[in-house]
Amino acid sequence: MFQNYFVQPFTDALQFIAGVFDDSYGIAIIVITLAVRLILMPLMLKTYKNSQAMREKMDGMKPKLTEIQERMKKTEDKEEKQKLQSEMMGLYQQHGVNPMQMGCLPMVIQMPIFIALYYAIRSSQEIATHSFLWFNLGHTDIIMALIAASIYFVQSRMTLMNAPAEQQGMMKVMGLVSPIMIGVLSLNAPSALPLYWAAGGLFLIVQTYLSKKLYTA
Repeated sequence: MFQNYFVQPFTDALQFIAGVFDDSYGIAIIVITLAVRLILMPLMLKTYKNSQAMREKMDGMKPKLTEIQERMKKTEDKEEKQKLQSEMMGLYQQHGVNPMQMGCLPMVIQMPIFIALYYAIRSSQEIATHSFLWFNLGHTDIIMALIAASIYFVQSRMTLMNAPAEQQGMMKVMGLVSPIMIGVLSLNAPSALPLYWAAGGLFLIVQTYLSKKLYTA
């Protein structure tokens, strides 16, 4: 089912776009990656806008929230803890903050799309036998792997710059893990995949820049 309804449409689209560009599967990968990112961009910008609004609300309630959390740490009484938990939930409601709605939906929507595109690229026999620029799309290319890892490192640094101070520690770790994973995977995969990751990473850099310009005070 996943193959027929998700992967195959991307396989057909890659073949069609490659045909338009004189059998250039490298261009086809870039075009379809950017097209998918562009379609999802309004959703991602809305998510960023909502997260900024949520952050402002959290900043407004932080002093009171910290006070409640400190009282919860100090008390051993179960009834008192339940009372403080109710007080905390009331504080969330008062400020219009829902801890369960922190932007998971866009990730849920994106995952099957990008997994399908990944498998369409990885399993394509046509892509494996074509070249693009200096590299064969079906062979591993060290330079392309380094480019993809570097792009994701830059993207993670851009995301970190506007992150709340309390989240920066974990985000710094993730900012290193992500490009390292991309680099390692790229060194063990046909170069079509780091090309796909590099195109997507460049788009994310532009999207992050636009998000900050539009919605960061």
